[in-house]
Amino acid sequence: MIMIKEKHRATSVALALAIAALVSAGAGVAQTAKVNSVISEQVKTEEAAKASQKKVEALDEEATKMLSDYRQMLAETTSLKSYNEQLAAQVKSQEEQIAEMTGQLTTIETTSKEVLPMMDKMLATLDQFVKLDVPFLLEERTNRVAQLKEMMTRADVSTSEKYRRIVEAYQIEMEYGRTIEAYQGKVGEKTVDFLRSGRLSLMYQTLDGKETGYWDAGEKTWKVDKEYQDAMHAGLKVAKKQAAPDFIRVAVSAPKEIS
Repeated sequence: MIMIKEKHRATSVALALAIAALVSAGAGVAQTAKVNSVISEQVKTEEAAKASQKKVEALDEEATKMLSDYRQMLAETTSLKSYNEQLAAQVKSQEEQIAEMTGQLTTIETTSKEVLPMMDKMLATLDQFVKLDVPFLLEERTNRVAQLKEMMTRADVSTSEKYRRIVEAYQIEMEYGRTIEAYQGKVGEKTVDFLRSGRLSLMYQTLDGKETGYWDAGEKTWKVDKEYQDAMHAGLKVAKKQAAPDFIRVAVSAPKEIS
């Protein structure tokens, strides 16, 4: 009886030990599973942290780029504002110039209306003067007047240029009055040397020196006068700069009394 109890007790202890061992083993498995679970969660947390860090870095880069773009746009806006202000100033200046030029054009149109009739009158006076004057360089002077008349009808020549050309023609005519000149031309069919002394005298001599004469302003005709043959010869030398300047004898028409 005692042996049975002892055996039963040993069995109970063994069973208890087995149960304890099983319990201990079960506790180790549970602990390992818990540790693994914790490690897994830690890994997930770290991975989530890495992903979050990447997102933060991406957002930071995007924010940096947006800040750079903003600053660039701000600089461009400032530049455009400055450019627009400059353009506005230029436009204002151009508008003022246009207004000034418009006023000048109005003045020019008014002046042209007054100047053109005056120039026509100046040209008509010059034409009449050449026709009534001593007939020296007649073809040249007549052609000059004809060219001026043709110029007055041209729209491609400015009013100022027309006026300048007419004044220039007047200056040329004035210069004739204080110079001496020798040139060749014709009296009738004869080729002659002319000697012009201002507008005071116009004399001629044939190339062979056999005929000498002068223009009679009173009678508007040529007159032969051998009395001036030597004077004419000497005067031609002075005019052609073949002799030193000297007093020369010229034929001058006597003034007529006006009744």
